[in-house]
Amino acid sequence: MKNTESILNNIKDLKKSAKDDLKSLAKDIDSLENWRIDYLGRNGQLSSLMKILATIPNEDKKIIGPKINQLKVDLNELFSNRKDSLDSNFSSIEENYDISLPGRKIELGNYHPTTLIIREICNAFASMGFEILEGNEIETEKYNFDLLNIPSDHPARDQWDTIWLNSINQDNKYLLRTHTSPMQARIMEQKKPPIRVVVPGKCYRYEATDATHEWEFHQIEGLAIDKKISFSELKGTLFEMARKIFG
Repeated sequence: MKNTESILNNIKDLKKSAKDDLKSLAKDIDSLENWRIDYLGRNGQLSSLMKILATIPNEDKKIIGPKINQLKVDLNELFSNRKDSLDSNFSSIEENYDISLPGRKIELGNYHPTTLIIREICNAFASMGFEILEGNEIETEKYNFDLLNIPSDHPARDQWDTIWLNSINQDNKYLLRTHTSPMQARIMEQKKPPIRVVVPGKCYRYEATDATHEWEFHQIEGLAIDKKISFSELKGTLFEMARKIFG
């Protein structure tokens, strides 16, 4: 248990520490609020000091109690004075600026070239009546391989070509899609012909990175299903797409 003299010294030290921190740290409203929480908050240093009163004899409380109460008054006064000073400084700064002037132009970034060409290609197909759809980048083995008639022993299913994911669900094996083709099966499950869609998106394959290969790449896939459709429609669509992009 601390004696009376030791507690009185703690009170003096706390007041000095509060003044020093207020002068050196409380440079703005946010830092001043941090100071208030540290010294006057519910779990602050003053609160910790007041809890000592419950552990000392009554005759010591008569000496220490008024000192702690006076410390609380002094700290609150320090806080109020500092807050008033910061508020007045803010007001004087505000008066030196004409808030009716237009703001400075914010420099904005540009779209990545890949994003630009993807949008350009999609816009070209959209102008010909194609719907633009996106799929999930995490796919199941069923949609990525099975429903596309890719045999179970195909090299593409090997772990050295496909990035497989750990899965709790043993019924479905998950992977990062190796192409956007899984959307063909999903679209045909949900829509009835005629179908004309374009599917842009990221794909992933277990590739060694070099000048011409990357483990992540973009693909744009088209799907058209209708009666009496032929390769002439395919040729005409691709020609028109190229004309819209290259002129």
